[in-house]
Amino acid sequence: MILYFDILIIGAGPAGLSAAAVAAGCGARVGIVDDNPLPGGQIWRQGPAHPPAVPARALLEQLAGHPNVMRLSGTRVVQSLGPGRLLAEDAQQSLMLGYGKLILATGARERFLPFPGWTLPGVTGAGGLQALIKGGTPVRGQRVVMAGSGPLLWAAAASARAAGARIVAIVEQAPAPAVARFARALVHTPAKLTQALRLRLGLWQTPYWRGAYVTAAHGDARLDHVTIRRQGRETLVPCDRLGCAYGLLSNTEVAAALGCRLDLDAANANAPVIAVDAWQASSVADVFAAGECTGVGGMELAAVEGRIAAYAALGQRDEARRSFPARERYRQFAARLHAAFALDPVLRSLARADTLLCRCEDVTFGQAAAHDSWRSAKLHTRCGMGPCQGKVCGSAAGFCLGWQTPGTQAPRPPFAPARIDTLMQGESNS
Repeated sequence: MILYFDILIIGAGPAGLSAAAVAAGCGARVGIVDDNPLPGGQIWRQGPAHPPAVPARALLEQLAGHPNVMRLSGTRVVQSLGPGRLLAEDAQQSLMLGYGKLILATGARERFLPFPGWTLPGVTGAGGLQALIKGGTPVRGQRVVMAGSGPLLWAAAASARAAGARIVAIVEQAPAPAVARFARALVHTPAKLTQALRLRLGLWQTPYWRGAYVTAAHGDARLDHVTIRRQGRETLVPCDRLGCAYGLLSNTEVAAALGCRLDLDAANANAPVIAVDAWQASSVADVFAAGECTGVGGMELAAVEGRIAAYAALGQRDEARRSFPARERYRQFAARLHAAFALDPVLRSLARADTLLCRCEDVTFGQAAAHDSWRSAKLHTRCGMGPCQGKVCGSAAGFCLGWQTPGTQAPRPPFAPARIDTLMQGESNS
């Protein structure tokens, strides 16, 4: 099937939906591609007992009133077929997508760091656990520890508590003074202050340990307790689930494949981000980017950037410029966020030599660390050559070993697992 859009948007989170609402309202033919079955992205993820959040519902209702919008849910981009053309597929068919302008709103994923026991059943990312709960995974009565860094721990803990879990502790690696400074500065972003107060009041009885981190997870068939280092001492904490992640990483793979320039975000441990100008335009003509893929800053910043990108893509720069002050306000919030929750270098040394680094290919940290680069480790150990294509182990190795990570290099197509007939369609149309 061949489809053409004036504005094609990849990603249906806050940035993508906000961009779509603007473009649709201006009369453009809009396509929204997202690999989830329902729109909302990670932050507004829906589930059987989780209808769209209020902001998401408002945008979806707005889009529903526009016949010039096509939502392609459960659809993945497979490869680029040249300027203005992409190959994608859903569960039934391959799709040739043509566009006048492209807006990348590919969001972010969790950063995982290896430690002994991190591959045990019951150990997931904090956001991953939240997604499982929204998808219907039962956690009622289970003891849950949330550990890592950043506000996501609180949001995930709130979801788990609402589903009946008992939150044993929220374990934050950032020191207490840094967290306190960040909390005081929330007065500059009232929406964020309201969110923080709501979360804290909902979990006011939950211990909040700062300057602490998980050093090991333990169990036979599955997790049954974790070791937490706090104030120079280690404590064993019984639990049934551990949600552990250290911030977020921008999804830049599609942008890199299209030839977009990437920058390294020094504020976020040199994680790659899509480089954009004031109009959210990338280095490639007619390709824009918005939201967490250009730097992690929260859903409000993502939504503002999505609107700017859409107006700029339509050539309405005066309209785009009106959102510049709001974008700057939330960018300052993002800068404070990264400064407060900067990762402690001690986290680089949690893994032992026999700790698995690449879970897909069973490569240990010691086997990978014997090499001097990600490329060398990949060639000699198959690290990063499994289903995740290095998205987990590559970023972990980049942080722990100081290597250039996979997200900075253009991936070879297909960007995601694809059917043979889809690849054949791409070959015949390239």
